[in-house]
Amino acid sequence: MRVVHIIKVVRVAGAEHHLITLLSGLRNQHIDARMLLLIEPHNPMENYIEALNTHGVPVQPMIIQHHADVTIIPRLRKALEALAPDIVHTHLIHADLYGTLAAKWMGVPVISSRHNDDAFRYRAPVRLVNRTLWKMTTAGIAISDAIKTFSIKVEGASPKQMHRIHYGLDTSVPPLNRTDAKKKLVTELKLPADVQLVGMVCRLIEQKGVRYGLEAFIQIAERFPMAHLLVVGEGLLRPELEARTQAAGLSSRIHFLGWRSDAAALMAALDILLAPSLWEGFGLVLLEAMAQQTPIIASRVSAIPEVVIDHETGLLLEPRDINGLNNALSELLNDAALSHHMGLMGRDRLETAFSAARMVNETIEVYHTVTDGI
Repeated sequence: MRVVHIIKVVRVAGAEHHLITLLSGLRNQHIDARMLLLIEPHNPMENYIEALNTHGVPVQPMIIQHHADVTIIPRLRKALEALAPDIVHTHLIHADLYGTLAAKWMGVPVISSRHNDDAFRYRAPVRLVNRTLWKMTTAGIAISDAIKTFSIKVEGASPKQMHRIHYGLDTSVPPLNRTDAKKKLVTELKLPADVQLVGMVCRLIEQKGVRYGLEAFIQIAERFPMAHLLVVGEGLLRPELEARTQAAGLSSRIHFLGWRSDAAALMAALDILLAPSLWEGFGLVLLEAMAQQTPIIASRVSAIPEVVIDHETGLLLEPRDINGLNNALSELLNDAALSHHMGLMGRDRLETAFSAARMVNETIEVYHTVTDGI
C-alpha cells in the first residue's frame, strides 16, 4: 500500500515531529509512506527534510507561494499521478484544502488528520470550507477525543468518519540518566549544582499560556531560592516575557534558551515541566516529559487530561490560574519523593498508552478500512 502524506510546514512543532515518527513507523510495517511537503519560497525547511530522509522517509518539497495559491492544486495532482498512491493523507489546513481537491480530482480516497482546534477554525468561513471538505473526505483521524468532538460538532465531520488515534513515542528508547543530564545542563548554564529546574518548552505564543507560568514562578521565587525557570522556545511573546523578567529582578533565575534541538536531554534535566496552555490539540511535549520521567504541571484543557492523569503523573489546573500554578509548583518543589513518583508513573503511562507502535498499528487499521471499502 502506498500512502502519500501532505502537509505545509513553516516550523517544526508537534505535528511535524509526530509525522517523522508515524511515517518511519509505517514504512517499518511495509506501508510505502511518502511525504509531499508544502514549503514557502524563502523557508526551505532543509533541517526537517533532512530529518525525514534520516528516518528513511522519501520527501518531495513543493513551493506554495501564499495561502490562496490555487496553482498548487494542479501541481499536486501531477505529483500524485507520478506517485500513484492508494490513499492521500492530509495534515493541517493548507494540505486539507489543496491536497483533498487534488486527490479527489484523481479519484483517490482522502484521510485527514486533525491536529488542533485553533481559534481561527471557529470562524464562519473556515467552518464552511471544512464542512465542504469533510464531504469529500473518506475518513478522519483526530489526535485526541477533544479534537474528535471538535471535528464533529464544529467542522461537521460525520461520527462514522472519525477515528481517534493518540500521538505516540518510541518506547523502546529508555529514559536518559536524569542526574547526568541535569549535571550537563547546569554546567552549560553555569548554575549551582543543587538547583531546581522548572521548564516551559513551547512556542512563545498566547496559546501556550507562558505568561501565566512566568507570573506563577515570579510569585514563588522568593520562597524557593534554588529554583530556576528555563523558557525554551521562540515566538512573538519573547520580548514581553523578557521585559517582565527584568522588571521582576529575576534575570539571573529565569533563562530564555531559545529553540533547542536536544529535547530528550532537556526533559531529563528538568525537575518539573510546566505546560500552562490555554488550549492544546494534544501536547507532544507532555509525552517527551513522560519519556524522561519528568513530572508535569499543566492546564486542564482540551486533550491534556487525556494525557496527564491528575495527581498521578502530574498536577492539572484550570487555565490562567496563577494561584493554582503557585500551589502546584510549591507542592512539587517541596516534595522530591512525590515528584519522582509522578515521573515514574508518567513513564509507565507512556509505555502503556502512548507507544509509537500502537499509533502506527491503529493508523494502518484505518488505512485498511478505507481501501477495503473501495
